[in-house]
Amino acid sequence: MAYYHLGELVHKQTIKLKNKTALKYQASGGEWLDMSWIVFSEKVMKTARAMAEMGLNPNDNVGIYSQNMEKYLITDFAAYANKAVMVPMYATASPTQVSYIVDDAQIKLIFIGEQFQYNNAYKVQQESSFLEKLIIFDRNVVLKSDDKSSLYFDDFITTGDNSESTALVSARLKQLKKNDLATIIYTSGTTGEPKGVMLTHANYTKALKIHDMRLINMSEKDISMCFLPLTHIFEKAWTYYCLYKGVVIAVNKEPSEIRKTIKQVRPTLMSNVPRFWEKVYDGVKETIDNSSGILKWLFLDAVKTGRRYNLEFVNEEKRAPLSIRVKFFLYQHTLFYLIKRVVGIDRGNFFPVAGAPLSDTINEFMQSIDVHIIYGYGLSETTATVSCFPAKGFRIGTVGKLMPDVEVKIGENNEILVKGETVMTGYYNKPEATKEVFTEDGYFRTGDAGTLTENNEIILTERIKDLYKTSNGKYIAPQMIETRIGEDKYIDQVAVIGDDRKFVSALIVPNYDQLKSYAQEQNIPFGSVEELAKNEEIIDFIFGRVELLQSQFTSYEKIKRFTLLPEPFRIETGELTNTLKLRRKVILERYAGLIEEMYRS
Repeated sequence: MAYYHLGELVHKQTIKLKNKTALKYQASGGEWLDMSWIVFSEKVMKTARAMAEMGLNPNDNVGIYSQNMEKYLITDFAAYANKAVMVPMYATASPTQVSYIVDDAQIKLIFIGEQFQYNNAYKVQQESSFLEKLIIFDRNVVLKSDDKSSLYFDDFITTGDNSESTALVSARLKQLKKNDLATIIYTSGTTGEPKGVMLTHANYTKALKIHDMRLINMSEKDISMCFLPLTHIFEKAWTYYCLYKGVVIAVNKEPSEIRKTIKQVRPTLMSNVPRFWEKVYDGVKETIDNSSGILKWLFLDAVKTGRRYNLEFVNEEKRAPLSIRVKFFLYQHTLFYLIKRVVGIDRGNFFPVAGAPLSDTINEFMQSIDVHIIYGYGLSETTATVSCFPAKGFRIGTVGKLMPDVEVKIGENNEILVKGETVMTGYYNKPEATKEVFTEDGYFRTGDAGTLTENNEIILTERIKDLYKTSNGKYIAPQMIETRIGEDKYIDQVAVIGDDRKFVSALIVPNYDQLKSYAQEQNIPFGSVEELAKNEEIIDFIFGRVELLQSQFTSYEKIKRFTLLPEPFRIETGELTNTLKLRRKVILERYAGLIEEMYRS
C-alpha cells in the first residue's frame, strides 16, 4: 500500500474518492455542511497558490492560531504543498505564549481563528520583529482601525489564481521529500519553557503505516469527530490517519458544544483524553445508582454480562457460552444501546484514548457496556502512539502493546526509552535540549516511568519529574493517587501534594452539582459552594469516600489531609495545560498558603 507524504495525501485520496464526503463542518447557523474530496483538494491548492503568491518560501514556518475548523485543515495541507512547515498554537494561548512561539520559530505569517485569537495576535504583531501578516478565518472578526495588513481567508485565497503561482506550487510538490520538516509542535511546558518538537513527513508516513498494522477495523464507512485541538499531536496525527483511510472527518469547532454536536454527528470514531470518558462514566453510574428494583438489577446484570462477554471471552478470542451470548445480544440492543444513544456514540466502532492516565475501573466499565476503548500511550516527540490496545488480547492495567517497528527499553529509574522512525528529529533551535533527551545509542528519553511485560505491553507508572519523595524518604506517584481518587462521583479534580513533606495531602475540587444534591438530601444548609467547601459534615463525608478509595494504598501513599477548593483548576488561570494536565508548579505557588495550613500541627 502506498504511503504518501502530507503534501500529496489529499490529492491522491481525491483521485479515488472524488465526490465522497471528506469533511463535515458547521456553518454559522449551526447546520452541518459536507465538503467533498474534490472540493477539499481544490481549496487546498487554491490556498497553496495564494501562499506562494504572497511570498511564502519552502521551509518557512507558518503559524496557525485557531480552534478546529475546516479551514484549519485546508491551511495545513496548503502549507505542506509549498514545502512549508506548520506551527500550531492552541486557540486558548495567551499573547505571551504566542509571542514566545513567534519569536522562537521566526514566524512571519499566522492564520487566525476568531476575534479572541485576532486580538491577541495583533498585539503580538505590534511588538514583534518577525510577524508580518495575519490571515483570518472568521469573516465576523472586527479588525483594528489601524490594521492595514490583515486579510480575511476568503479574500486571501483569491490572490493566487495565476499561472506563475500554479507552476510554483506544482514544482514544490514535486520537490518535497519525506525527510523534509512538516510540523513544529510546541510542548505545553509543564516543567519549563515550551520546546518545539520537529516532525518530518517521514515521521507522519511511518505513523500511518504502523497504525495500518494495528487498527484493522477502520474503513471509509467510518466518521470521526475531530474534537481535541488539532494543535495536539494526538488529534493531528489521528485526523491525518483518518483522512488517509478515507474516513469522514466531522470538525467540532467549539469544545463546549461537544455534548450537542456528538449527538448530531453520532461518530463511529473519536480520539479523546480520559477526562471525557470520566464524565460519561459518572453519568452512567449515577443513572444506575439512582435506579431501583428490577431496573437496577437489570443494569447491574447487563454490566456483569458485558464484562464477561467482551473481556473474558471476545478479548481472549474464546467463544462465549450460549446463555451469555443471548443475554449480551439482548442487552446490546436495549440497555447498552440506550446508554450510548444518550451520549451520542450508539454507532461507535472504537474510541482511541490517550494523553493522561485512564482509570482501570473506568476502562473496564466502558468495555463492559460495549464501548470499545483503544487505550494508548505516546508523546509529541514520538508522533503520538508508542503503544495501544489491539482489537483483541489487550490487558486492562497496561497502556497497550508496542506499535509495530517501535523499539522500547527500560532505562535508569524505570524510564521508558523509545527508538523508531516516528521519533522526532529534535527540538527546534535547542541542540543542547535535543542532546539531553537522546541516549548514546539513539533512544529518546520519554521522562515517563514504566515496565515492559513479556507480551511487549507497557505498564505506565508515573511521570518521572512528577515523582514525589516525602521527608521520610518514601517515593509516591501523585498521578496514580489522583487517578484513583478521581473515580469518585463527588470529586471533580485532585492535586496531590507531598514532595519533601512528612505526609501526603491534596487539594480537591468537588463535583459541586453532586455535592449540592447530597447536601439537600441530608438537610445540610448552604448558601454557596464556598460554604459547602468549609462545612464540616461535607468535609467528613468526602474524607470517608477518599479513605475507601485509597484502601489498597500503602500507609505513606495515603492522603492524610485535604482542602476543598470552591473553584476548579482552569486552563485560563494557568493551573492546567491545554491538554488538561496539572501544572504542579503553578498550583503549588497559587495555593501555597492553603498547603502550608495543612502541614501545621
